[in-house]
Amino acid sequence: MPDLITTANLADPDAVFEALMNAHRDLAPEASRQLDAKLVLLLANHIGDPDIVKQAIALAVE
Repeated sequence: MPDLITTANLADPDAVFEALMNAHRDLAPEASRQLDAKLVLLLANHIGDPDIVKQAIALAVE
């Protein structure tokens, strides 16, 4: 089973962070939570490996 990559793996993490912040700008709290939920589900689907997604959930809960 492959492991979740937890070391820096983004070519431009600042640009990704900025895109996330811009997506949330001016959203009401509930809309912001919905955006996060949709993004998590889209990325989990892209990953496609339930074990990797479960590893990510476990690390996020810590």
